Amino acid sequence: MGSKTFKNLDEQIELLTKKGLIIDDIDYAKEILLRENYFFLSGYRHLFLREDGSRKFKTNTNFREIYGLFNFDRQLRNILFKNILIVENNLKSILSYVMSKNHGFKEQHYLNADNLVKDYSKSRQINDLIRKMKRQINVNGKQHAATRHYITNYGYIPLWVVVKVLSFGIVGELYSVLQKDDQQEIADIYGVNVHNMVDYLPIIANYRNLCAHEDLCFNNRNHKNIEPTKYHDMLNIPKNEDDVYIYGINDLFAIIIIMKQILKEENFNLMMNEISYEIDILDGKLETIEINRVLEEMGFPINYKEIVRMN
Repeated sequence: MGSKTFKNLDEQIELLTKKGLIIDDIDYAKEILLRENYFFLSGYRHLFLREDGSRKFKTNTNFREIYGLFNFDRQLRNILFKNILIVENNLKSILSYVMSKNHGFKEQHYLNADNLVKDYSKSRQINDLIRKMKRQINVNGKQHAATRHYITNYGYIPLWVVVKVLSFGIVGELYSVLQKDDQQEIADIYGVNVHNMVDYLPIIANYRNLCAHEDLCFNNRNHKNIEPTKYHDMLNIPKNEDDVYIYGINDLFAIIIIMKQILKEENFNLMMNEISYEIDILDGKLETIEINRVLEEMGFPINYKEIVRMN
């Protein structure tokens, strides 16, 4: 396989037009390619390519359509990210409350393996987790006024403050090794079972990082499937030959189903209204493909809006 070589903006434009892409404003396209990066834009072209394997664009595909999908994905990330931050803040608050109430709130309590699950098979994970927590506290704690205040004036940082400097991934992992009663108490607040809560948190953390780093979002696929929920059945999502739902298992709609269960109702409804609005905006920009093709790539069933009204 030959090595990749640098191509200037004129060469990038030439490459795209040779593949059949219509560019009606060269200067506009150059500015977009310069600011947004040819490599990142190219991640959205697959929906607009011919099905003959030629890697050429469908007839009449316009650069503005691809950029429209790019911008849609950016807005989608922004909507998801701000709602995931709500989930993150809620989880940190709830977990710190339950742990502080049940075991104490000082370092000798929340950094004590005896206050976590008594499971020999998880001993290495717990010890590694405590080390990671200590490292994040040492590195990030000095950068926050609240943590500096407690260290200076009290000599310790209470758990409800320290969670602010812990990553969402660390807090999610901490939940996975809590004692069973603590896990259950937290899961009951959300109205989900512990097993699903353990599965959901790494998926949410992955989307948090994906959104923060502007990675492809609309067609992301998770490494782990979520278990079928009542929403899959209520939406009449079809199944494949292996009796597995074709949407809402490891795609973007799976995180929507997770957020339906984790977010408060008013936050979820607002999130879905914003996503629906962006889908409508994108629909008005597409000419070569139908919006249903994008929804399929997202794992959204045609009747996805109905999830808002479901209990």
